[in-house]
Amino acid sequence: MASYVPVPLERVQLGKPLPVDIWSPSGRLLLRRQQILQSEAHRDMLRSHQACMTETDAQAWQRSLERQMRALYNEGADISQIAQLMLPWVIEEEDYSPGHEVNGGWLDVQDVLRGLLYQGELAVSPLPRLQALEDRALTLLKDDPDASLFVLFQALPDLSLGYCASHALLVGLVAVLTADKLALPHQERATLMRAALVMNIGMARLQDNLARQKTSPNPIQRQDINDHASLGVQMLKTLGVQDSTLLDIVQGHHSPDQFQGDHSTQRLMRLLHLADTLTAKMAPRKVRKAMLPLAATKMLVLQSSPDTAALRQAMAAALGFYPPGSYVQLANGETAVVIARGPKVKSPHAASIISASGMPVSTYGYRDTSKPDLTVKTAVAAHTVQIKVSAERIKRLRQSHGV
Repeated sequence: MASYVPVPLERVQLGKPLPVDIWSPSGRLLLRRQQILQSEAHRDMLRSHQACMTETDAQAWQRSLERQMRALYNEGADISQIAQLMLPWVIEEEDYSPGHEVNGGWLDVQDVLRGLLYQGELAVSPLPRLQALEDRALTLLKDDPDASLFVLFQALPDLSLGYCASHALLVGLVAVLTADKLALPHQERATLMRAALVMNIGMARLQDNLARQKTSPNPIQRQDINDHASLGVQMLKTLGVQDSTLLDIVQGHHSPDQFQGDHSTQRLMRLLHLADTLTAKMAPRKVRKAMLPLAATKMLVLQSSPDTAALRQAMAAALGFYPPGSYVQLANGETAVVIARGPKVKSPHAASIISASGMPVSTYGYRDTSKPDLTVKTAVAAHTVQIKVSAERIKRLRQSHGV
């Protein structure tokens, strides 16, 4: 028997041929593909019959929409325009590729996640895609934690990529790495990653707008920020999420101390809150510069309370004072990018990218900052580094030095 999912009728274009068959939940054909949705009354009629489509058609339609959204985003279209994009009336054959896989690296994951967050409760067949995003993120993290941190810390200052998705992924990484330090059960780590991906679904577009906005939030935006956790839970329920633990974490990720339920859920809530707050401090806005990771991590530890001390210390140990992807000045005067965490939080592995005389180097040089003449002298703000670091060259450097 075919598996059906609801058609988001409000996003179907009037006067255009439908690219899928429309069914009732019981399997009665309501409209054949290539027939046209004639009017609002026609739309209401289909709504009254609970119009559905096959899951295969839903997946293909979603892929077609995401391709159009990606093209508009790359062209610099306004975020609100992208989010309100109607479903396309043509589905390409390539959109019917099997499965829900999300392939590629972190920036590919970021691209797909951004589209899902922008669509919100209007996303077509979102839960399998969300599962695929979670699986891919956890796989990439397991394969190479330092490379994962490097890519996302390098992406965080680039607001053109979409801050909401970069922030969500980096929060997920920090939370899961901290859970590893605390030896939390595997399922709790997966819950943390999924919660990080969707915690701000109630304000995804607003989050990107605020990152680019040159003024502080206005009263309406401030109210939307205050309401986003509750709105996010409502949206997730509309999308079909039934995991009560996940919904509780999203609801309380800004106010974990007010949670009255299960202790383990509150611990995850606190962990996500700390990772969210720490990452936000290290991210730039048009209205303020990013806080250096060293300063943000020290503040994280200094603000400890009896309920959060162990979590904060584990997070600082998991990330280090100089996380991969951030910049430092060495005792020899060189500017370097951190490429991997070291044996101690103050001694990362680094690559020299600017000489002591201030000139970009032609060949990256590996630097072990645990050596006295190569110790980290100070952290360097990303916005002051005027060269683009090659992730591929960093990867080769790490491999050649076994880092």
